[in-house]
Amino acid sequence: MPFLPEIITGGACLAVGVVFSWAYLRARARRRSREETAAADSVLERARRQSEEILRESRLQAAEEGLRTRQEIEASFTMRRTEEQEREKRLNQREILLNAQLERLSTEDRELARREDSLQQRAAALVREEERIAQVNLTRQRQLEDLAGMSRQQAREVFLREIQMESTRDAANIHRAAIEEARQKAEEKAREIIGQAIQRYASHHTNDVTTTNISLTDVEIKGRIIGREGRNIRAFENATGVTVLIDDTPNTVVLSSFDPVRREVAREAMLQLIQDGRIHPNRIEEVVAHVSQEMEQTIARLGAEAVAQVGVAPMHPEVVKLLGRLHFRRSFSQNILRHSVEVAQLTGLMAAELGVDLEDARRAGLLHDIGKAMDQETPGPHATVGAEMLRRHGENAAVVNGVASHHFEVQPEGVIGILVNAADAISASRPGARSENMGTYLKRVEDLEKIGLSFPGVEKCYSVHAGRELRVFVKPTDLNDDESFDLARKIAQRVESELQYPGQIRVTVIRETRCVEVAK
Repeated sequence: MPFLPEIITGGACLAVGVVFSWAYLRARARRRSREETAAADSVLERARRQSEEILRESRLQAAEEGLRTRQEIEASFTMRRTEEQEREKRLNQREILLNAQLERLSTEDRELARREDSLQQRAAALVREEERIAQVNLTRQRQLEDLAGMSRQQAREVFLREIQMESTRDAANIHRAAIEEARQKAEEKAREIIGQAIQRYASHHTNDVTTTNISLTDVEIKGRIIGREGRNIRAFENATGVTVLIDDTPNTVVLSSFDPVRREVAREAMLQLIQDGRIHPNRIEEVVAHVSQEMEQTIARLGAEAVAQVGVAPMHPEVVKLLGRLHFRRSFSQNILRHSVEVAQLTGLMAAELGVDLEDARRAGLLHDIGKAMDQETPGPHATVGAEMLRRHGENAAVVNGVASHHFEVQPEGVIGILVNAADAISASRPGARSENMGTYLKRVEDLEKIGLSFPGVEKCYSVHAGRELRVFVKPTDLNDDESFDLARKIAQRVESELQYPGQIRVTVIRETRCVEVAK
């Protein structure tokens, strides 16, 4: 084996290399272990120093926190001690005040007791004095009866008659003063009278001027008007703005609204829907829109016809529309548009007699109630509301003042406002003007005269000026002037409480003495 020595030599070298390698690695491992141990000792030392430093800082912070807490507690205790001292001081002051008040009350009690004793003594003295005065009065009464020749009862009756006459005169004077004050405050008195008239009239006519009845010929149509779960009637109310009442009256639909134009639109739309038979929400909206458009045209036509009938110059389109809306309004059952035309004609007639501008007079008469077409939307009296609207639309100052002053809410600047007021009263007060038939009118006049004749001392009684005035003639021997004035007030009160009438009624009591001699 020629290579055996080399093999043995190589194996020996390999073994020696392995041994040296193991020794090197072992030494290296020991050195690394010593380094790691040293590093670990260094970390532990550093951690120990940090922990000691943290512990030291924590102790310092705890000491500072404890010192601060102690200072706060001491400050709180000091504040509480101060508050307690202040409270104790206030309690001491209150105690001093209470003691002073108790002392004062004790003094007042003693003073009241002393005064009570004094008052009792004075009361006893007054009783004795009253007994003495009563005895003296009795003696004087007997002496007066002997001197006057009248008994006590007779003297009492004479005295009461004098007191009654004096009281009557005082009451008449007070009443005259009250009436004079009311005349000086004409605006307040007028508003009171108008309010009372509205109250009396409203209880009988409100339903007539706020509702419209539609008769139903077919019972089934009522169900179609209501619709499934009431959807048709809700759609109709939303589209027209009126309230629909179905079940209040048999075979009748009641339309309720304060706006007469809306009520008229609802009436015409309901009639068309009933005639057509197709009633559902879409059809309702179509019909109401169509009727509303036609109503606008009708309103404009009615206003234009009124302007043409009166014979005045053309007006602003908005004014003409508002004038046409008056056709659907009523005042005491009187159509306001026809009333306005009549007032315009009467105002023109009076203006012609006085030489006043006819155009302005007729325009003011025609437009005097224009505010009633918009007074539901604008607050204030219809005269001033209408005048303000006319001013905005270019009417001249004379017409505006005539409209504003026809009820004297403002002072007339000329005669036009006075003429409009007179024409308004004439148009409203003539018999039959406000849907009052002749039988009702005669009955009211008869009742008015009966009330006047029911009072003692009345000789004759006449109703004049179409029932606007009651003239009462009294017997001059039965009533004096003061009693006549009081009689007028009592008759007016009876008329207010027992009769229903538009506007106002004047009561005039006439007392006259006629002395007649015949020369022969």
